[in-house]
Amino acid sequence: MGVAVRSVESVQLFSVGSGLRGLSCLTGFAAEGAVSRAYIRAGYVALAERWRGQSGEIDLIFDEGQGLVFVEVKAARDFERAALSLGARQRQRIVAAAEEYLALVPGGHVRNVRFDLALVDGMGRVRVLENAFGEF
Repeated sequence: MGVAVRSVESVQLFSVGSGLRGLSCLTGFAAEGAVSRAYIRAGYVALAERWRGQSGEIDLIFDEGQGLVFVEVKAARDFERAALSLGARQRQRIVAAAEEYLALVPGGHVRNVRFDLALVDGMGRVRVLENAFGEF
């Protein structure tokens, strides 16, 4: 499985260094918003934000025309920390939640799917790792 990396945009986010849960939540929402806007500008159609199934939550879901894209957004001081914050158990929960979502969508299980990891650093820069995980 190949992973494509591309820088998408830079936006101003809240500081993530305070350790306050409320601020982290706001930072997460800001990061998700920045990533969502970048995908929409690239021609993707937003289908859901923070979709929750019994298995877990999916941050963003898009239709790219040829298939569906499930996006996990991670924000940290730098891209490496953001990437390392996604563990194996969380990836499994995201894939399981995606299966739930696909079961609800007419023709969902015959659509192409991709799992992207969108990283947002402390400067608000966004990097997307396309097809970062999940075997479907």
